[in-house]
Amino acid sequence: MNLARFPRVRLTHAPTTLEHLPNLTRFFGGPEIFIKRDDNTGLATGGNKARKLEFLIGEALSLKATHVVTQGATQSNHVRQTVAAARKFGLGATALLEERISDGNPDYYGSGNVLLDRLLGATIETRPGGIDMNAEIAVVGEHLKKEGEIPYLIPGGGSNPVGALGYVVCAQELIWQSNERGLNIDHVVHATGSAGTQAGLLVGLEAQNAGIPVLGVSVRAPKEKQEENVCLLAQKTWDFLGCRGDFPRAAVAVDSAYVGDGYGRPTRGMVEAVTLLARHEGILLDPVYTGKGFAGLIDLIRKGFFRKGQNVVFIHTGGSAGLWGYRDAFGFFDPLATHSGQR
Repeated sequence: MNLARFPRVRLTHAPTTLEHLPNLTRFFGGPEIFIKRDDNTGLATGGNKARKLEFLIGEALSLKATHVVTQGATQSNHVRQTVAAARKFGLGATALLEERISDGNPDYYGSGNVLLDRLLGATIETRPGGIDMNAEIAVVGEHLKKEGEIPYLIPGGGSNPVGALGYVVCAQELIWQSNERGLNIDHVVHATGSAGTQAGLLVGLEAQNAGIPVLGVSVRAPKEKQEENVCLLAQKTWDFLGCRGDFPRAAVAVDSAYVGDGYGRPTRGMVEAVTLLARHEGILLDPVYTGKGFAGLIDLIRKGFFRKGQNVVFIHTGGSAGLWGYRDAFGFFDPLATHSGQR
């Protein structure tokens, strides 16, 4: 794959490290757990969107864009990093925040990522939950054109074939790292939402004939719908790259058992996952994506899906800034106190 033919800027502190988690490996007594630290990509507290934005901002600049427009949920990690990337390259930035949660506390609406969006200089507009947000950014784009701007529209999560190239790169990086350390990876696990990370990883791994299965732990959509979303974007990315044949549909696997009451809604599993990784390894997850993704990994280890002797890599896609919007969630359950009967 010749990725050099696509416009690109450099935003990511790459390669991100691939770390062993010895304490949690011992704690669960199951597979060897590794974590790829895409939370440390370096752009406005880091996260997976930096990889996507290298290609998205690269394309925006090649099209002479002057203003980036994007959308996401109130505590969107994608919005925070997109605004940061736009400002870094002298572009205006408008962010539409969808109120998918209408009963949050003041922290949710004003702290965490929202605070950083404002600090980074975004023009912020809000929209009610459940509407077509990509249609909304198209309307904003038309208004900007009338004002003399050249808008560049980025869909939620940066998840289109251009953005997915960032995780094709990550897949190449992961294979290089595993070869360098002689690590045979049995499975990759990550949180999947807008589908771009999973689609890019799958395309990158399949194009290299890596033979490594990827499990996306859904944070929003049911299994069938999320697998459909991932497969569609993976096929588009496959074609965009000019790969031969069709993308193998059978490579797409999603588990939606850890969504809980809905997107952005805390679960006990999420709180346990965030707390355990913090206290055993000193690594911070986020409450919306990686917390639920790691909760899925923990539960599957307990169920024996991942077994002792296997090597499992969790892709940490970032988002810890969102913890400040969820302070209340961490007061109702201490997973390390349950053994003594405390609640």
